[in-house]
Amino acid sequence: MPETPDPVMAAAALLDGADSVTVLTGAGISTDSGIPDFRGPQGIWTLNPAAEKASNLQVYLADPEVRRANWQVMASGIWDAAQPNVGHESLVDLERSGRLHTLVTQNVDGLHLMAGTGPDRIVEVHGTVRRSMCLGCGVQAPVEEVLERVRAGEEDPHCLDCGGLLKRATVSFGQQLFPGDLDRALAAAREADVVLTVGTTLSVGPVNLMVPEAVRAGRPVVVLNGEPTEMDDLAEVVLRGQIAEVLPQILGWPPDGGRIPTG
Repeated sequence: MPETPDPVMAAAALLDGADSVTVLTGAGISTDSGIPDFRGPQGIWTLNPAAEKASNLQVYLADPEVRRANWQVMASGIWDAAQPNVGHESLVDLERSGRLHTLVTQNVDGLHLMAGTGPDRIVEVHGTVRRSMCLGCGVQAPVEEVLERVRAGEEDPHCLDCGGLLKRATVSFGQQLFPGDLDRALAAAREADVVLTVGTTLSVGPVNLMVPEAVRAGRPVVVLNGEPTEMDDLAEVVLRGQIAEVLPQILGWPPDGGRIPTG
């Protein structure tokens, strides 16, 4: 009876042999930075269902109490202490090796950019909490400018240019993706030699269409997550484990063979 291939070794071989890799990341890559996921047992929405209301655009538009509560959470500094972890850093090294085609992230925490991923290589397909946007005129600015107004007592800040409602520059339920982002993500899935998904259950569309898009183009898919995903059956290699431990292993990071940092 043939031996079952070690999934870590199989994934490492696929990635090592690829000239270009497209990566899709989800909340699981940021849990080691102290940011909980959304739907897991200790997820933001699991423990605080009211927080999910602010992610629905129609509710956000209609209910000023939801907006006020959301801005208070943001102003409390919930994202301030989060720093990139070894998972983010290993993907920076993949870019430095010249083999990162595109990094598509569902995360809004901005940690990939903080780690050093080049802005031209990343698609923050669900936006970012690091910026604010006006739902009237569309102007964006560093979110800290709005948070300073909230801390000064402004409970439901509006745009200083047009008076429109402000929100974080994230894509809410019921809101269209930013123009061009999905097309770029799907093209990256078709064009790279390998597609690697990290820390996502692949349950959120339309960005999860990257996986079947890659398969149709004949590109192997590697899935790394802490729990089963909705597209495991489409993957050539499926890995389970803590992202900060397994991702550096399959990417061969750090390149000098030294000790992988734990903090």
